[in-house]
Amino acid sequence: MTVHTDEDLPARVGGLSLEQKVRLLTGADSWSLHPEPAAGLRRLVVSDGPAGVRGETWDERDTSANVPSPTALAATWDEARIERLGGLLAAECRRKGVDVLLAPTVNLHRTPYGGRHFECLSEDPLLTGRIGVAYVRGLQDHGVGATVKHLVANDQETDRFTADVRVDERVLRELYLAPFEAIVRDGRVWAVMAAYNGVNGTTMTEHPLVRDVLKQEWGFDGVVVSDWFAARSLAAAGDGLLDLVMPGPTGPWGEALVAAVRAGEVPETAVDDKVLRVLRLAARVGALEGRPGTAEARAWPADEVAAELRATAAAGFVLARNEPTGGGDVPLLPLDRAALRRVAVLGPNAVVARTLGGGSATVFPPYTVSPLAGLRDALAPDVAVEHARGGRSSSRVPVVPRELLRRGDGGQGVQVRYLAADGTVLGTEERAAAAFTWMTTVGDGIPIERVAAVEVRTRLRADRDGTHQVGASGVGRFRVTVGGEVRLDTRLTLPRGADVVEGIARPPQETAPVLLAAGEEVDLVVRHEPAAAGTLGDAPAPLLSFQVNAELEADDDAELVEAVALARTADVAVVVVGTTEEVESEGFDRNSLALPGRQDELVRRVVAANPRTVVVVNAGAPVLLPWADDVPAVLLVWFPGQEFGNALSDVLLGVTEPGGRTPVTWPADEEGLPSPRPVDGRLSYDEGLFVGYRWYDAEGQRARYRFGHGLGYTTWEYVSAEVAGPGDDAVVTVRVRNTGARPGREVVRVYASGPDGAVERPERWLVGWAAVDAAPGAEVAATVAVPARALQYWDPSAHRWADEPGHFRLHAGPSSTFLPVDCGLDVRNPT
Repeated sequence: MTVHTDEDLPARVGGLSLEQKVRLLTGADSWSLHPEPAAGLRRLVVSDGPAGVRGETWDERDTSANVPSPTALAATWDEARIERLGGLLAAECRRKGVDVLLAPTVNLHRTPYGGRHFECLSEDPLLTGRIGVAYVRGLQDHGVGATVKHLVANDQETDRFTADVRVDERVLRELYLAPFEAIVRDGRVWAVMAAYNGVNGTTMTEHPLVRDVLKQEWGFDGVVVSDWFAARSLAAAGDGLLDLVMPGPTGPWGEALVAAVRAGEVPETAVDDKVLRVLRLAARVGALEGRPGTAEARAWPADEVAAELRATAAAGFVLARNEPTGGGDVPLLPLDRAALRRVAVLGPNAVVARTLGGGSATVFPPYTVSPLAGLRDALAPDVAVEHARGGRSSSRVPVVPRELLRRGDGGQGVQVRYLAADGTVLGTEERAAAAFTWMTTVGDGIPIERVAAVEVRTRLRADRDGTHQVGASGVGRFRVTVGGEVRLDTRLTLPRGADVVEGIARPPQETAPVLLAAGEEVDLVVRHEPAAAGTLGDAPAPLLSFQVNAELEADDDAELVEAVALARTADVAVVVVGTTEEVESEGFDRNSLALPGRQDELVRRVVAANPRTVVVVNAGAPVLLPWADDVPAVLLVWFPGQEFGNALSDVLLGVTEPGGRTPVTWPADEEGLPSPRPVDGRLSYDEGLFVGYRWYDAEGQRARYRFGHGLGYTTWEYVSAEVAGPGDDAVVTVRVRNTGARPGREVVRVYASGPDGAVERPERWLVGWAAVDAAPGAEVAATVAVPARALQYWDPSAHRWADEPGHFRLHAGPSSTFLPVDCGLDVRNPT
């Protein structure tokens, strides 16, 4: 890795006019910064993440490796694996011409209702910080910038542009700022994104925390970029505050900032510091002439990408329950493939699997392996692997699969025409999809504001007899013509106050019934006249998004009966249930933690028909599982990326161990959970320090699966725990023995409980962990570092970290509720 100092950067800044400098502080467009030849700066490109690298277009033709969701990554508790995955993402960035990835997202899982929960890592600040550091190092060690986001307390989606989060100083420091501090100080991240929301009365793009804590106290020397459209005024241009407004080219700075500097309202030194930071970032990523960047990312062959994503997905799968069936003493998993002749793979997510959540985290994978496909590929040809959906997980009509659409040239998909207000054809495209999203421009660089209508033409083929619902989703006017007959002419609108991202993830929809025979093809034309898609805060969003939808009308009762019949005759039933992007997405929070549709009923009826039932929960965040104690095996797989089905077959058949441990508590019910919804514009974090497992401990509440839970395919005995210290850091040595018949990996966690002093503390809190591997019967030692900071608290009266003298207990075990060994550590008054 090449290490650079600032060298000639101040001279480059000094060689620019005020207008040139200010121009560099607002983006050139949605995804890039202006080039500036006078400073040797080329165009610098950023991209959304974190479940892949989308690039500059929202387009199925520009595919991206779809890595597991951040909840799945945190569930690995494996920093080395996540750092390696960061190297893969760096290679994806370079393949797509991207210099800076807008990831990781390290807001905490304050409440499971958070719509963007899947995109964040965990409910615990230490786990979030350490996994986040690994993600950042993996990117930046290969010359691609990371952007940790969203600073700070952007832990919900409801009213995210205007909500004022009320959180006290100690809670802010110990919980919500802690992951950012770790990633700045230990990960040396190159960019930080300021959030939309306010904290304690001040919007984050203008908050003194940016200057006083991030830049001065923590020593951050990178770029502070606004979340898209979050910069609202010249106030954010103040000394030590925001550095870069995105997107561009419009925004609140520009000529107004030039005038403010000349009027003496904003010091030019503040502008110079911002430009210096932009050029420093450019030097680090190799976007500055004469500066080669810090490193180069090697290209990953497709087979290496697939292998890494397959192994990472399995490493994050959490075996939450695994009991014997039929009166035996052998757990149901792993399955004995030699004994399998008929396997029923059931559920709405078994074929249409969810590999990522909705919103800006969306990428377009080159392929997706479904659970059904994965098991069919893994099992011998003489094993019958049968499927029934068992009902829907959505009441919406889905996007038409491209294999049911045929263009005039014979290819799969549609022809798209872009029309001006006078009917002039501005451009045409051939697309292999029926869902479309454009930002700023459409087609070959046509500005969205010039587009009065978009027309989609194709032939729709029915694969089954019956009445099909055919229509469209989006915001604006739609005219749908089927076989030359207008079947729909309507105007669709978002609910008042809806987030613009809702228009992408769950847009308003209308359909009409069309009777079609299997194999019949009809001409289908959808004309869309877009309306304003909504706003991001106070800013109009240059966005155009809509879908073409069609599906045979469903009969949930008949589908349930079919699924149960298959389960009854199978050697094992694998039921894949889960959520959709209508439930888990940027732009809105969840109203309920229940699985959508009749999926709970499906599980109950299948397990009643066949006790040998495995339930695979394909959700990026916790959902309620009211049947969990009645099912012998439950596997939590999150949103596991494009290799889902292959990783699932590996785990179910025992090729690999499910390595995950829950990074978040799964509730048994919804009683008492924190709300994501502001009241009169304010969202009070009244639970204070007691978030996630800390709240369950404090309230004595029962959880479905506690933080850190996960079984694996072997068993472990915790033998002893000893501590070396005190000193700056303590070290706990925990001895564990593999008491099972398989080799395995154990994640040994250490929690602290504090002295009975005047400082309010959780009952216990995570202070460190280490993973060990052991063969059957082997005893190994896990060495867990406990930093001095982990036992300190933030003193709001002195505005600093402080020691609490007394006797702490350090408890070691596999989860926050099973901690079989402990040891003591005395903290004395500092001398």
